[in-house]
Amino acid sequence: MNQQFGPLLYTISVWALPAIIAITFHEAAHGFVARLLGDDTAWRLGRVTFNPLKHIDPFGTILLPGLLLFLHSPFLFGYAKPVPINFRALHNPRRDMVLVAAAGPSMNILLALLAAMMFYLVGYIPDTAARWVAENLKNALIINVVLAVFNLLPLPPLDGGRIAVGLLPKALAAPLAGLDPYGMLILIGVLFILPMIGAQIGLDLNVVSQSIATVTGAAIAAILWITGHT
Repeated sequence: MNQQFGPLLYTISVWALPAIIAITFHEAAHGFVARLLGDDTAWRLGRVTFNPLKHIDPFGTILLPGLLLFLHSPFLFGYAKPVPINFRALHNPRRDMVLVAAAGPSMNILLALLAAMMFYLVGYIPDTAARWVAENLKNALIINVVLAVFNLLPLPPLDGGRIAVGLLPKALAAPLAGLDPYGMLILIGVLFILPMIGAQIGLDLNVVSQSIATVTGAAIAAILWITGHT
């Protein structure tokens, strides 16, 4: 029994902890910056916190990624409870929307940098724990970069979509903002359904996933270079 579940529990332990931290800090960063810029909605609802239970969505954060992992999906996908933001309460709604949206991915990049820097401490940890800590740090680097890159896709309701709506001229921003209710369906279409159709007709339509993988790899390489690991 232990031989069967021991490796599984170990794998969960080295992926779940960095994933929970990445998601929790990402969402808390949105609420914190929103409060600084005039909207205390998230603060009043207790969402500016590092308590993961406030941010985890049972289906989007746990069941959906677990199901995709079980089905050997080429791309893992999940989400947390979005932090409520009242953009009209911000001091400068159009500009501050960009700053609030950028706070989440920026936090993930900071966490990735911190994980890379903490690799230098692994040599000072007892051998019994060093491997576990090293794998957590490695996975923290990967998860945080993937989360940042994915969320920067220019499609609402992702952070990249909010940033694009705030930066584009109003003539372009309005139709993009109108995609907000359909954004998740579009993502599911381009990440899963389109590649499946492509596989049936002999075409590689996995363009978005491949683009995310390319940018993620480049970002990880840059972080490792900045922190002196290359």
